[in-house]
Amino acid sequence: MKNRLAVLIFILTLAITLSSLPGCASPTGGPAPSPATLTDQLGRAVKIDKAPQRIISLAPSNTEILFALGLADRVIAVTDYCDYPPEAKQKPKIGGFSNPNIESIIALSPDLILAAAIHERGVVPQLAEKGMTVFALAPKTIDDIQQAITLAGKIAGKDKEASALVSDMNKRIKAVTDKTSSLAAQDRPRAMYLIWHDPLMAAGARTIQDELIAKAGGTNIAAGLADYAKISLEAVIQSNPEVMMAGVGHGTSEDQVFQFMKTESRLKDTAARVNNRVYGVDANMVSRPGPRIVAALEEFAKLIHPELFK
Repeated sequence: MKNRLAVLIFILTLAITLSSLPGCASPTGGPAPSPATLTDQLGRAVKIDKAPQRIISLAPSNTEILFALGLADRVIAVTDYCDYPPEAKQKPKIGGFSNPNIESIIALSPDLILAAAIHERGVVPQLAEKGMTVFALAPKTIDDIQQAITLAGKIAGKDKEASALVSDMNKRIKAVTDKTSSLAAQDRPRAMYLIWHDPLMAAGARTIQDELIAKAGGTNIAAGLADYAKISLEAVIQSNPEVMMAGVGHGTSEDQVFQFMKTESRLKDTAARVNNRVYGVDANMVSRPGPRIVAALEEFAKLIHPELFK
């Protein structure tokens, strides 16, 4: 009887010891994903053998997703433009967003590279040919962004964190749309988001800014255009926007577009200029398809409907 008891104690002790050894439990604090083939947002089937420990991000939006999921310690390199959160700026750099350094990426021996739509034709095939595991996140809508977060969480064994983040985003989105979804057409201010001033370009249909304007309770005067398109100054004047917005702090453009909207003499009689409703917003927050897109929606809502979102 004593021998049997001793054997049982030994087995129990061994099981506890083994379960605490590296590699026996998921390094993420959750269940490690089993080998699986997942479809990325470019429609590519990508085999994921295990939870990646050495991740390179090729897009600022991807970097924001990784940090939001608590994966900062596994990010070994980012692009020159990955500046949020501030800790991302301390990571090693592998070049620009559109032209990352392939040799530098390979030299770092990543077990996962998170790419974007811009890399589909050049960077992704080059890295795949070298045997690299490349997974693309290419969201175009808020729903796509949430899917990207879910996919990143699944790959890295951060399903719970991804689910919690998406749930929080949905709560914040609902807090806005609960106040705007039932607005009549005449109660939706004519709004625009200007991308550039020379030539004049605005965010049209199928852009994230168009979706933000709609959810925030506005009417996009450029909705008749597709994607990011040229728009004539005459068309803007004729549409008489009540709210004009432009990104500031993006790349080398700084606040040039915002200053154009404020100072262009031919726009002086638009409702937006007359009522001093010309706004500069954080361009990175508004243009990056990552978790901060909800903060962009909240900002749009305050600017378009200050009476509803004080």
